[in-house]
Amino acid sequence: MTTGTYAGYLRRLGFAEPPRPTAEVLFALQRAHVERIPYENVDIQLGRAPGIDPALSVRRIAAGGSGYCFHVNGAFAALLESLGFDVTRHVGGVHHDPQARTVTGDHLALTVRVGGAAYFVDTGLGDGPHEPLPLRAGTHRQGDFRYVLEPLRGPEPGWTLLASYGPCPVTVFSSAPATTADFEAEHVRLTTSPESGFVRTLVMIRRDAESIDVLRGRVHARIDPAKGPSERELDTPQEFYEVMATVFGRSLHDLGPADRTRLWERVCRSHEAWRAGRAG
Repeated sequence: MTTGTYAGYLRRLGFAEPPRPTAEVLFALQRAHVERIPYENVDIQLGRAPGIDPALSVRRIAAGGSGYCFHVNGAFAALLESLGFDVTRHVGGVHHDPQARTVTGDHLALTVRVGGAAYFVDTGLGDGPHEPLPLRAGTHRQGDFRYVLEPLRGPEPGWTLLASYGPCPVTVFSSAPATTADFEAEHVRLTTSPESGFVRTLVMIRRDAESIDVLRGRVHARIDPAKGPSERELDTPQEFYEVMATVFGRSLHDLGPADRTRLWERVCRSHEAWRAGRAG
């Protein structure tokens, strides 16, 4: 990849020049990433899921796009390596069930070593930590959010992250290093199977130090431990796309009129099915 491509990525994160690979810079990069680049599946909803080659993902993010964990963490790993960080990719899994501990392969997790210390680094959860977590067992607090890292129970070494807030309270990952090829088959399933949540429902997530914003279909929810949760339904396409652009920072330049109409109609169908399920 060209220096210019990484420069565009860094500008999106608020860095005019490539920074030095220090722990302080790593923390600043993750904070900026989760605040400015949403976790989202818009292109999957439109039936044109991009591949997960890190070079492609870096170019997409530099141009204003995003994606889900395979795209976002894949690109972030490549960016960190270009700056001189020691990065390892890991096969992971995310779970709605707080008791689950299976490495399902549906998540790409990262660890980074800098300044003699190792950190769990993840910009691809959407609702994950605001800053890197020291890779050691224990409880870690970031504002009103609480995270617990503990060794993964099972036949292979790894880690479990327990989160106090967010749609997926459990993230697990194997300690073994992984490559992009390890995620290709799961990417195909997640982006094409009718049973995949990415195919069934539009989702966007971003966070800052105090709260997490989640757009699921036409419902915009805000998770704020200090103020409590809130949610609202978005009733018009104008409101829907304004929230995408302003709250989540998702560029709309790649969505022409036909794309916007098709996406809104798809979201409305999913929304009505969700409402019918709740009523039943």
